[in-house]
Amino acid sequence: MVTGTARGQCPPQADTQNLIVKGSEMMEHLRWGTPDRLRGLLCELVSWRSMTLTEGEREFPRKVQAKLQELRYFQENPSHLGLHDADLGRRFLTGLYKGDSEETIVLLSHFDTVNTEEYGDLEEFAYQPEELTKLLLSRIDELHSDAQSDLKSGEYLFGRGTMDMKMGLAMHMRLLEKATVENWPINLLLLTVPDEEVNSSGMRAAVTKLLELKEHHDLSYKLFLNGEPVFTQEPGDRSFYVYSGSIGKIMPSALFYGKETHVGEPLSGITAPYIASFLTQRMEWNVSLLEEVKGETTPLPVTLQQKDLRLEYSTQTPYRSAAMYNVFLMKRNAEEIMEIFERVAIEAAGACNQAYKEVCRKQSVKPVGKVRVLRYEDLQTHAIRKFGANFVEEIKAEVQANTNWDDREKSLRIADSLMIECQELAPAIVLLYAPPYYPAVNSSDDELVKKCIQYIRGKGQKEFNLPVKQVHYFNGISDLSYVNYQDEGEGWTAFKANTPVWGSSYSIPFDEMSNLSAPVLNVGPFGKDAHKRTERLHIKSAFEEVPTLVEGMIKMMTLSMYQSHS
Repeated sequence: MVTGTARGQCPPQADTQNLIVKGSEMMEHLRWGTPDRLRGLLCELVSWRSMTLTEGEREFPRKVQAKLQELRYFQENPSHLGLHDADLGRRFLTGLYKGDSEETIVLLSHFDTVNTEEYGDLEEFAYQPEELTKLLLSRIDELHSDAQSDLKSGEYLFGRGTMDMKMGLAMHMRLLEKATVENWPINLLLLTVPDEEVNSSGMRAAVTKLLELKEHHDLSYKLFLNGEPVFTQEPGDRSFYVYSGSIGKIMPSALFYGKETHVGEPLSGITAPYIASFLTQRMEWNVSLLEEVKGETTPLPVTLQQKDLRLEYSTQTPYRSAAMYNVFLMKRNAEEIMEIFERVAIEAAGACNQAYKEVCRKQSVKPVGKVRVLRYEDLQTHAIRKFGANFVEEIKAEVQANTNWDDREKSLRIADSLMIECQELAPAIVLLYAPPYYPAVNSSDDELVKKCIQYIRGKGQKEFNLPVKQVHYFNGISDLSYVNYQDEGEGWTAFKANTPVWGSSYSIPFDEMSNLSAPVLNVGPFGKDAHKRTERLHIKSAFEEVPTLVEGMIKMMTLSMYQSHS
């Protein structure tokens, strides 16, 4: 395990202590070793604008690489820093510090942020935390009461990306630097990715690279440690949370295909909005899609989008529309959600048919047909039998060629294009999945994770009088979803079969994810109002408490690993 000893043997305890425990005098020689210097690093990272799908997002990892290249370790080991392609000209960064060990902790973060329009005339200062925090004092009446109190306290730093989540990256850069200077006998692999806020294309691309680095450098992944921020669980909450898992998210969607008619003859057809109303009412807040695990409950499902697919106004009735529903996961997989979704849709179609039949009876009109329910995979199979596989692929390629549509729109449009060619199936509700899909992940029962949480609790209470609580599922959604995949069956195949853009513009490396089998943990700084104008970071938590706790936790892990080999 350590140079100078036989592989697998533990070095003398005193030597191990000397390697990982250094005096505070070294802090002054580190670029980011003090709270003030770490704060300066964060403000610099925040100043590099990196909104998702902008040029700033494409440039950001190169700038981080340049910062890390200032460290002596990476000057001596330049091949341990790398930029790797994600998509759309975006890249993710890896920085590997190798101690004399196989044991490796992956430090995970994302560097993209959401937009800043909500800052109004202060938008130019959204990326300047120090300036923005001062400016807000002169406009404090514009803030809600909780933000006013925090601003007056002087305990918070405001700005886009301060909380979500460039502080996590700054903390990981500090850990990486300290490990290189103090020669920690454990490997740290920094991984920071783009696009977490939209499709997580950065993390999905990074999965394969993590396996390549594991093989090339003979690494043994022991923990995937994310630095996403701590969210309050209720108003006024100041507890510090550590997360031993991350909630899943999936987007069951529906294409509603009716029968067109002129508005002057409304019952000669059936409108898509009418059909959609029956399903949306049953999907919104549907308790059958709730999960409760370890005393925690997923939020209720809601409609994220419902719209007409026509591009122009006319007096033709709207016969094609679509809806997307947000569902959170803990234990369920894609097949289980699709089965529930299908049952709800069949119930909705039955109610729709009954109500429509009654209207037609009262108006002495013959119904145009019964609404059926089918999965996208059934629609595609029908289209292939009717036209051939090449024709279906041409339809998909035509939709994919539209650069103005994202993967969600493309998913709906592919299903719509197939239904246009297969109108004998109408009226119908076509069930499908739209990206992104975040599988749930949880390591609450892992022994290493239990030890880490126990350490943070004890250290937090003793050193900072900090109440530390465990949450089993981080509810902000995170890139941890793409490691340690543990679906024992084939539940993911329902997602593959019913996602129209699968294999072209969107895919998930499920098999590779299952090979990244180390447990997950999220320990990040306390903050408030992510994605809001009042996004802010608790200063002491970010620059003193959490860096100390995470560093101590890693050193505890290192000692524990060596003791287990002795």
